[in-house]
Amino acid sequence: MLNQTSVIEFLLLGLTDIQDQQPFLFAVFLTIYLVNVAGNGAILMIVISDPRLHSPMYFFLGNLSCLDICYSTVTLPKMLGNFLSTHKAISFMGCISQLHFFHFLGSTESLLLAVMAFDHFVAICKPLHSTVIMNPQLCTQMAITIWAIGFFHALLHSIMTSRLNFYGPNHIHHFFCDVKPLLELACGNTELNQRLLNTVTGTIAAGPFFLTLLSYFYFITYLFLKTQSCNMLHRALSTCASHFMVVILFFAPVIFTYIRPTSGSSRDQENKEVKDALRGCWL
Repeated sequence: MLNQTSVIEFLLLGLTDIQDQQPFLFAVFLTIYLVNVAGNGAILMIVISDPRLHSPMYFFLGNLSCLDICYSTVTLPKMLGNFLSTHKAISFMGCISQLHFFHFLGSTESLLLAVMAFDHFVAICKPLHSTVIMNPQLCTQMAITIWAIGFFHALLHSIMTSRLNFYGPNHIHHFFCDVKPLLELACGNTELNQRLLNTVTGTIAAGPFFLTLLSYFYFITYLFLKTQSCNMLHRALSTCASHFMVVILFFAPVIFTYIRPTSGSSRDQENKEVKDALRGCWL
């Protein structure tokens, strides 16, 4: 059931309101988007077409490339269009759809990075059994599971957000629709939405991150104690360095955005209700 609201569209204020900077930002982000799509598309095509790369590591890498293409496509095309437009509007349903796919793909990527860390752990710590443990059937099941979890996690947020009432300002101080900016504009009690955002999204973000760190700590300790060879340890770390950099770059802003405290306390909620009443939310 959708909300009863007078707001039929939102205005995405974007990165800046200085018109002279818009063409430059358009060129920069268009280049980033094209490089991202071309690079990940090439990786995906190579992994699919080359039978020698049909291994667990490259199977999950192909999933990651597909996710990155879709992930950037959710937000960047709309942002690029807004750089060239004076009316930076997005419809209510378009905003909810963007929110859904952003969280769907983001949470799926979070879980996928943890699965890739587990694959590295098995390959390094159990090299003789890796092909048996990470067999094609298990890899496929893991991929389907994390895509399904990401979808239903996003569905939870999109349904809960769509049921809120929006009567007041419709200006979003962001370049895409996300849960937090929408909760700031919503009328009424959003405490349940805030708690879901902090607990469910926080768990999906922090859980895979700490599991990934734990797997790295375990196999580094394992190699150091078993081989006591700096050369072997260096080779293992160089193999996983790119994955570890992606983990840090992905999880750092996610944890900062979704796990830090929000206005979910009773005092803040009371202050929000007073502001809602003053701006005409309680009709």
